[in-house]
Amino acid sequence: MTHHVILGAGPAGVIAAETIRKLSATDTITVIGDEPEPSYSRMAIPYLLMGNIDEAGTYLRKSRTHFADLNIKAVQNRIKSVQAAENILTLQSGETIHFDTLLIATGSHPVRPPIPGIDTAGVHPCWTLKDARAIMALAVKGARVLQLGAGFIGCIIMEALAARGVRLSVVEMGDRMVPRMMGPTAGGMIRDWCESKGVEVFTGTRVEAIEPGTPLNVRLSNGRHVAADLVISAAGVRPAIGYLKNSGITCLLGVLTDEHLQTNMPGIYAAGDCCEAFDKVSGTTIVSAIQPNAAEQARIAAMNMVAFARGQAPRANLKGVTQINVLDTLGLISTSFGHWEGVPGGEHVELTDKTNGRHLSLQFKDDVLVGCNSVGWTEHVGVMRGLVEGQIKLGDWANTLKQDPTRLMEAYLAAAQGQSDWSGAADARRR
Repeated sequence: MTHHVILGAGPAGVIAAETIRKLSATDTITVIGDEPEPSYSRMAIPYLLMGNIDEAGTYLRKSRTHFADLNIKAVQNRIKSVQAAENILTLQSGETIHFDTLLIATGSHPVRPPIPGIDTAGVHPCWTLKDARAIMALAVKGARVLQLGAGFIGCIIMEALAARGVRLSVVEMGDRMVPRMMGPTAGGMIRDWCESKGVEVFTGTRVEAIEPGTPLNVRLSNGRHVAADLVISAAGVRPAIGYLKNSGITCLLGVLTDEHLQTNMPGIYAAGDCCEAFDKVSGTTIVSAIQPNAAEQARIAAMNMVAFARGQAPRANLKGVTQINVLDTLGLISTSFGHWEGVPGGEHVELTDKTNGRHLSLQFKDDVLVGCNSVGWTEHVGVMRGLVEGQIKLGDWANTLKQDPTRLMEAYLAAAQGQSDWSGAADARRR
């Protein structure tokens, strides 16, 4: 009997297991996760911190017998190693498991910055339910909290901390907030917004040391010392794939896959935050660590795992992934799609209204929108994503947008949906 093994019990692992079971009622399925709780969404943890949900609200499936009801074996353990050529994996417990197909969906783990005192009591990442419990115990109203990192994940955590009524300071090494998602103007506007909401922000600054005590003494590279009852490390994440060393599976930043989500080893696939898949905008492979991508990759990988086990051709192809980020920072909405920094030989246009907290930046390659940024500009978020992901040829509308980037909806309707009559009517109304 075919044995499908899934490493990781997060969103990708759950969806893959369910998809395999839908396609095969009799194949054996084993899901291996390393946390004691039922499968949950890390993206729900901020809502837990805010008090909007309880722990059960983070669970991906509401029944505690979900896997058992589907005749899926759930194993709590850590992966020690994978021997791809032999179709064998070894657990930290010493147990070995043979598989016919394997899905690598172990996600990411927090980056641990090399800072003296990073292991001091009162310093926590914000990645697991266990972390969340520790943070909630310390992040009480009025507590002094210092957060290390103001990237995408850091800003989401910051929203939750602010809701708890803490006195918050944020330290970011980059010269602006959300530096991997926003340009200087946009990142600066987000900083200004946060400071207007009472958050102390240090950009272009490093945490040099965390000294134990009550409170903790945090020494910054700008010469400041900050007293903190809690320090949260949100310095980013990396694919959790260290156990694949010497496995025979090709890894770059993540586990390298083809359009079927298969690795270089037949029958072994990857999905989610640890997967490096093809980005149709850049023409290169990227790790795109967002849950919608993880879900789609898991579905496609699972379909192809079943096909592989049956000796059939792959059933589905991944159409590609794109960098997609929509962020709510204390009520300020910002977005980043595709090549927001631009591409060689490309053109760009920016529109900034700092008084009203609005910024729009569009990046072009010939007549295609390849990337964009926005702050406080919520009208056409779906249109921006559609144009970037769809690689829509805008024709003359590209030049129109370079003159007036606010006409995104008209450009989309005319170029993507062929509604040239509508756009002409809009021009007529302007006259």
